[in-house]
Amino acid sequence: MDKKSIRAEVDRLKQDFEKLCSDGKVSTEMRTIMNSMLLIVELILAIFLEKKTRKDNKNSSLPSSQTDKDETAKSSPGSKGKGKEVSGKITNVRTKETVTIAKAETCDVCGAALDQTPCREHERRTKIDIIFEKVMNHVDAEIKECPNCTATVKGDFPEDMPGPLQYGNGLKAFAIHLIISQMVALNRVQKQISAMIGTVISEATLLKFVWRLYQALEKWEAKSIESILQAPSIHVDETSFRVDQKNHWIHVYSSGGTTLKLLHRKRGKEAMVDLNIIPRYGGVIIHDCWASYLSYDHCGHGLCGSHLLRELTFHQQPG
Repeated sequence: MDKKSIRAEVDRLKQDFEKLCSDGKVSTEMRTIMNSMLLIVELILAIFLEKKTRKDNKNSSLPSSQTDKDETAKSSPGSKGKGKEVSGKITNVRTKETVTIAKAETCDVCGAALDQTPCREHERRTKIDIIFEKVMNHVDAEIKECPNCTATVKGDFPEDMPGPLQYGNGLKAFAIHLIISQMVALNRVQKQISAMIGTVISEATLLKFVWRLYQALEKWEAKSIESILQAPSIHVDETSFRVDQKNHWIHVYSSGGTTLKLLHRKRGKEAMVDLNIIPRYGGVIIHDCWASYLSYDHCGHGLCGSHLLRELTFHQQPG
């Protein structure tokens, strides 16, 4: 038995039922029930037997990790790098742009003066360069002797300058970016920064930059969890992430302007229990109808509109 024979059998049953209806041997109630059942059978055939469109992350709730690679993961012809070229502009940069007028003062052919001749148009040439600028801010605190009691009084330094020498947030961010994001070795980071500012920063100081960021993020994470737990509704999801060549999962919890991403080895309820956010939450969770979320009946549930639209897209596609 294949889908063609099933379709032929369903068509035969429909013809037999229509003949019974035309002969007056079927009541109105029975006719309504059978028409509804035949409609359901038609839908089942169309969706599960005759549908050829494959589900992916654009027309279903399947995550990207369980579907074929899309266009953004494919290399362009002739390129040696992986992935498709990213389009768009980077906006978090500071650009210093100048325009200089190269005046045409004399004619190159006859030598006539062109000072009073109006300009007809311009031809532009552009040079783009990067100049690393070392910024040093010195604060000199006044030291005075009180004429009344002969006490020594010193001016107050800014709160972010607790010692004789400190480094600014821009330099710290650059060092952390090289160490964490680009995974550059510490000695190479030392040489890179030394070439830019003329000062060698010890490896211990570089690691301290990373440690202080970790401490700041730990405090932010605790505040964010409390904020999410108090929100009337939160959006939850999970996506795969490779760690040491093994598949892990990033669990996402977001509400308003707060988005929290937590890494766990598991995807399902075991991870949700360990992360301990949903078990303590009493509002409404918006998700993709995954069974692990629906297992929590102490909170409300809402289905993600994007996932519903993807499912509708799949059922609307021909073939």
